Amino acid sequence: MSDLAGKTVLVTGASGFVGCHLVRELALCGARVHGLGIEAPRATLPLEQWHMADIADAGALGLAVVAARPDIVVHLAGQASAGKSFEFPVETFRANAHGTWQLMLAVRAAAPQARVLAIGTGEIYGPQPAGSRADEDTPLRPVSPYALSKAAADLYAQMAAADGLDVVRTRSFAHAGAGQDPRFAVPSWARQIAAIERGAAPPVLRVGNLDITRDLCDVRDVARAYVALLLRGTSGKAYNVCRGEGITLARLLESLQSMAQVPLRLEVDAARLRPADVPYLVGDPARIHADTGWRAETPLDNTLEAVLDDARASLISP
Repeated sequence: MSDLAGKTVLVTGASGFVGCHLVRELALCGARVHGLGIEAPRATLPLEQWHMADIADAGALGLAVVAARPDIVVHLAGQASAGKSFEFPVETFRANAHGTWQLMLAVRAAAPQARVLAIGTGEIYGPQPAGSRADEDTPLRPVSPYALSKAAADLYAQMAAADGLDVVRTRSFAHAGAGQDPRFAVPSWARQIAAIERGAAPPVLRVGNLDITRDLCDVRDVARAYVALLLRGTSGKAYNVCRGEGITLARLLESLQSMAQVPLRLEVDAARLRPADVPYLVGDPARIHADTGWRAETPLDNTLEAVLDDARASLISP
């Protein structure tokens, strides 16, 4: 596929964190973007049409794919919180694994020539030795219901590709940016800092386990990676979407604290600790570099500034 101009792209989960950034990136490429989800989209999104459907509802999903008649499908919809998955494992598996299976069936029935980009997570690799980088041949060792559900979804997508659909898979590592749900670490810290700056909270930053190393990208870089994979990814392959460098949560928080306008002290909050965690997870981006030329380019300080500015604005907005 050499060009997205004029192509109809159906994005599941288009109103979510990554979905909003991707919709805008696709529209800049000249694509005609349709969104699908269970909530009304933001009015500012450049969408041709919105399809209201639960990703795990076979009937509604099938009707949406028929109505959209997509040339391309990007599958972002699902339950994205590893922490929440321990509380709602069945619902997580329904959304992520069963939803992916239903989407592949709907595409096969109504748009069998469409290219599908199935968005997965690097968390399916599980804990890795410190100093290593997981590549796409690393065995899968999920340690949360979320990671298990996404491992199943990855395998479902692989099966669909082996059965003739044009499916490219991602294993996307951690990413952050404006618009991210405050359930996640970086936006949670930013929201707390913004509230403290405005005098709406005491100067105490509540945190979870900071002795964790992650491979973090800016969400804008991730959206560009997905466009690059739509254009140049190889059908049937899985691709790590990552920077290829690790950073501890403690170091990220230190950088974010330096941007705060008031002094803060830290306090560990037991409610923010997961029942199981992955102490170290860094990816190897060699395959996506080689096949598409994409690289993570945005400095992490720029990402943190964007998240903090977004948190400050959210407290000002009515």
